[in-house]
Amino acid sequence: TEAEEKDVEADEPEVEPVRFGWVTGVMIRCMLNIWGVILYLRLPWITAQAGIGLTWLIIIMSSVVTSITGLSISAISTNGKVKAGGTYFLISRSLGPELGGSIGLLFSFANAVAVGMHVVGFSETVKDLLVEFDGVMSDPTNDIRIVGVITITVLLGIALAGMEWEAKAQVVFFFVIMISFINYFVGTFIPATPEKMSKGYFSYRTNNFLDNIGPEWRGESGSFFGMFSIFFPSATGILAGANISGDLKDPAVAIPQGTLMAIFLTTLTYLAIAATIGTCMVRDASGNLNDTLASANFTSGDCVGRACEYGWNFTECAVAGTCEYGLANDYQTMSLVSAFSPLITAGIFAATLSSALACLVSAPKVFQCLCQDNLYPLIGFFAKGYGKNNEPLRAYALTFLIAVAFILIADLNTIAPVISNFFLCSYALINFSCFHATITNSPGWRPSFRYFSKWTALFGAIVSVVIMFLLNWWSALIVIGIIVVSLAYTTYKKPGEGSLALDLRTSGPNVKESWPQCLVLSGPPSFRPALVDFVNAFTKKVSLMICGNVAEVNSSCFENYNEQLQWLSTRKIRSFYNFITTGDLRAGARSLMQVSGLGRLKPNTMVLGFKQDWQTDSPQNLENYVGIIQPCTPFPSGGRDLSTKKRLQPLLLFLNSESIFVGGGAVNRKGELRGLRLNKVESTAIASWALLVDFHLVGRWEKRVLDQMGLWPDSLGLHLHPYDFPPLASTGLTLLIPYLLTRRKRWSHCKVRVFISGQIANAEEHREDRKEFEDIIAPFRLNEGQKGQETVEEMQKDAPWKVTDEDLRVYKKKSEQHMRLHEILQDHSRNAALIVMSLPVVRKGACPSALYMAWLEMVSKGLHPPVVFIRGNQEDALTLYCQ
Repeated sequence: TEAEEKDVEADEPEVEPVRFGWVTGVMIRCMLNIWGVILYLRLPWITAQAGIGLTWLIIIMSSVVTSITGLSISAISTNGKVKAGGTYFLISRSLGPELGGSIGLLFSFANAVAVGMHVVGFSETVKDLLVEFDGVMSDPTNDIRIVGVITITVLLGIALAGMEWEAKAQVVFFFVIMISFINYFVGTFIPATPEKMSKGYFSYRTNNFLDNIGPEWRGESGSFFGMFSIFFPSATGILAGANISGDLKDPAVAIPQGTLMAIFLTTLTYLAIAATIGTCMVRDASGNLNDTLASANFTSGDCVGRACEYGWNFTECAVAGTCEYGLANDYQTMSLVSAFSPLITAGIFAATLSSALACLVSAPKVFQCLCQDNLYPLIGFFAKGYGKNNEPLRAYALTFLIAVAFILIADLNTIAPVISNFFLCSYALINFSCFHATITNSPGWRPSFRYFSKWTALFGAIVSVVIMFLLNWWSALIVIGIIVVSLAYTTYKKPGEGSLALDLRTSGPNVKESWPQCLVLSGPPSFRPALVDFVNAFTKKVSLMICGNVAEVNSSCFENYNEQLQWLSTRKIRSFYNFITTGDLRAGARSLMQVSGLGRLKPNTMVLGFKQDWQTDSPQNLENYVGIIQPCTPFPSGGRDLSTKKRLQPLLLFLNSESIFVGGGAVNRKGELRGLRLNKVESTAIASWALLVDFHLVGRWEKRVLDQMGLWPDSLGLHLHPYDFPPLASTGLTLLIPYLLTRRKRWSHCKVRVFISGQIANAEEHREDRKEFEDIIAPFRLNEGQKGQETVEEMQKDAPWKVTDEDLRVYKKKSEQHMRLHEILQDHSRNAALIVMSLPVVRKGACPSALYMAWLEMVSKGLHPPVVFIRGNQEDALTLYCQ
């Protein structure tokens, strides 16, 4: 019985962790983090100092920086699958862990300090309430500290209860803030009472707006950049959603939508509140009901301030600088303006607590991911996670201690500028990451989010650095120093031998930087210019290209060597030229594969021209040609390479046409195939041949199509014959080559269409195609007739390239599929600029060479566009996941 109970328990499915959509997971979280303590407690004061005009400029400048950063983080987050770790994960997987580690350290610390800032804002409001109701515990400063420590302890308990509880709390906070906003804007239309007038509120007055449009600097921080440094932390909540990337249902969709929508809505809110409160209030007021022009206390003389026109005289306190109320003196002016002040207090509580809670959750999750990569010493202790969501409890404790340390400062105006430079530096690095990934033309950089530019990203990075120094030059130097030291440390500790040759030998391949490094069996390059030009179109300036020549022993290769190099130079083709003299084509090709290149600069792609004369050339030449192909292509079984020895040439590409190919030219990224998300195939219903992706990139004059026939494995839910269609690792190059071509100027106007195969219909009823196929293989039939088994085997041994009746029976279905595929190409790709297909593969020695070449001939016969057959070798060439 106990055993049965254990089995039942073992069969129970694991509890799935909580996942959030773009609204609750990103937009609301970002908006709550942006609507923080600065909005309620400092925006009116900043408006009094800078005036409505410069306050709007401060808000817009902050929004420009955060919007550009939002575009950059949207591009980075759509460049593959995003896991836990937020900003650090995104950057470290795009630019590398060295720079990502620096960002992770800065951003984790900045968020931990932000927790303290928001809690201090909450504590200030509680302190004001205590003063109002004579409930002071010690003194105002210590009251802030006491309330702050108690508050962050409660918030830590909510965060440790799990993301589900934290998300529910955030939704409650959001609705409270919405109600407080409605309450505030309603209050601006309510006529002012004498009590409110004595505190500087007069409802909407044009003269107030004119007075408050310009600046009136006061105090030590009274300057434009002083106000900017205090305001900017309010705009730093844009990454609150990205920082919980591991808890989102679809980060690639949620992060761009939620982040950009949050920036837009919160910017409108800040602008509206700054304008309305500056129109409704004067800068100075005494709060004394007797300070009216009609009062007996008023003596003759000049009345200072706009309030004089409204019947109030605040001259005495305004001149002496002792006014306790008014826009420039009272941090609680939004409560004064509102229809019901307790709702504003509730909004302050919700905004400060929600922002503190978001930062309290973000900092540990980013830091945990950083610790898991173990880039720095002594931080691995904080990498451990607990529970179904892998909660970083140890990192929570560290964040708690940092936040408490800043809460003890108990001064919001001191804490806010400290974290501005940390966030600005993080944003600068994020924007630079996006710019760097774009400008380097990395094939692994294919974000599906298109509404960004490398130049706006660079502008955002530069502006962020400039603002850092304008805010506080010594603080900026400290932050940059931290970046330099951490970057230098990780670079120094990175494994390497210090020698370029040894680095090339030991450095491992990265699929994100996967480039086809081609060995082109061109013979003398000038003999096959189309083949050389085509390969140069996607290797030019970025990857290795070697033109190889298998020559006869008595050839004149030595004499022509410099001539061929000059030919390559004249055509501006960056390629090496190598030759080998041997009497056997197959042996010579294998030798070139083995000796070409050095370390990681070794060819991983072999390129051949299609043997046009295979039907008329000698059988031995046909055998040699097919024999070159087979060593490069492994026999697939369930997506695994059965060979135990790693192959030097994992990829194969060859052409069936010597048509005109003109490659190269300036890089034009308008025609990029961005962010091809292969996992979407799983949800696509495919009956036969279906259009998977149709990128509308038709140019001004060229409307021809770059067709890609992608043949996909059964691992994506398609029921395909494992020998007929290559596994996923083999199709990566089939996608990569057309993508690289579209980045060239002369191909950038092509529209890319991707087809996938479900089940190719039986072609037996298509008698015309069948007769054409039979005519192709007729000269190569063995015609065994009624001969005995021994006689047939002897005939096969003498002519292994010939096709037997048994071969036709065994490969009947495959032959029919190629007939059907030819029809599909005629129907859909007749006017294409280029057709790219997966190269069929069979077990070595199992299929006669003539039958194999007949399949290729049948598929490409009669097609006007050139056809490229591509085959991989189980090594990833396409980025599926950003990790």
